[in-house]
Amino acid sequence: MRRTGSNRTDTQGRCAIKSGSLSQWLEYIEAQHPQHAIELGLDRVREVAARMSLARPARHVVTVAGTNGKGSTVAFIEAIARASDWRVGAYTSPHLLRYNERVRIDGHDADDAALAAAFDAVEAARRDTPLTYFEYGTLAALWLFQREELDLAILEVGLGGRLDAVNIVDADVAVITTVDIDHTEWLGQDRESIGREKAGIARAWKPLVLGEDDPPSSVLRHAYAIGANALRAGCDFFHQPADAEHWQWRDASDTLVLPEPALRAPAQRANAAAAIAALRALPETLKPEAYAEGVKAAALPGRLQRLDWNGVETVVDVGHNPQAARELARWLETQPAGGRTFAVFAALADKDVLGVVRALEERIDRWYLAGLSVAGRSQESSRLAQRLQGTAAAAGKFAQTVAEALNQARAVVGVGDRILVFGSFHTVAEALAELYSVI
Repeated sequence: MRRTGSNRTDTQGRCAIKSGSLSQWLEYIEAQHPQHAIELGLDRVREVAARMSLARPARHVVTVAGTNGKGSTVAFIEAIARASDWRVGAYTSPHLLRYNERVRIDGHDADDAALAAAFDAVEAARRDTPLTYFEYGTLAALWLFQREELDLAILEVGLGGRLDAVNIVDADVAVITTVDIDHTEWLGQDRESIGREKAGIARAWKPLVLGEDDPPSSVLRHAYAIGANALRAGCDFFHQPADAEHWQWRDASDTLVLPEPALRAPAQRANAAAAIAALRALPETLKPEAYAEGVKAAALPGRLQRLDWNGVETVVDVGHNPQAARELARWLETQPAGGRTFAVFAALADKDVLGVVRALEERIDRWYLAGLSVAGRSQESSRLAQRLQGTAAAAGKFAQTVAEALNQARAVVGVGDRILVFGSFHTVAEALAELYSVI
């Protein structure tokens, strides 16, 4: 376990923040336990949830874990359910530009006042129990959902699964999108160890949807041990092309012909397929037309999000590990630029940057490395370049910030060229702030 921060619990500090703005609440929570600090475990959050009398957040609950694809799968589940006129709450993390993005109710981000009231309720109940930044946010989301009479709550795991705060809720359906190497300090050094942690969201005799056709054996062993009904892509449900504009989802009982997802990248069809399997595993039927409507409508910023700047395509993506980089490479292969591809890359200090760059370097013509300043995980561009010695990226240009690197690339691109900005949520957030200021 790791403890970082001051854990202020004095009465004066609590009174000062009561009825404060959302920004004041977030500053206060950050002071209790910094946003970047991780402390896994369910005892604290369960204790406070009991004091808050938190029951089930909705009539149905789907929990989504995975190394990559969690946010997209949540977006597909949300869009399909809403297309069937369900009231839906979605809790995701991290956010890109505003904390409000983490809590969506009926398709809208929670407003400042609602989140501030929820944090007030958490603070009143926690007493002297320390909570992490993520635990505060999870309890606040559950408190808001419980008051909305939702048909469905979708909870995205923050890290791992077994000891993640959202796992205090028993899901009707659990989803594991993919399992790959990331967060090894907390989850283990290999897919088997990581899969074991993610499988902890499964519940006895409930469906467990597996979004990849070759999940770690630890996941299947755990499902068997607790009696969870594992539904595997490529085994219990399938997705395949139908024609130039459609694809098929099918299982033993039905076939759906669907439009291509608005969310781009080859992996999005697999994410949509897992989302459909999860919804069909619930004990309630959706409108048949909702699947096509939801697949087409699902949107999520920062996932191969395209912006145009003076005829130059700029694409931003939150991909931050080798598996995500391989998906980016697949997309670049299938969607080549008319000219050159320039990469703006910035990553957190604890990421496998060499694995990321090696997955992509054949698809990139010129690299721009940028620094990130994130408490406890900062990485200057010079240090990033040192870690990438022997690659084309290390011979690229350096910049202190993502905005500076982006402007370096924009100074030399021409019509038909493409700029790809990627490496973390922080990278994309900084890029979007810069791009929105000039586009």
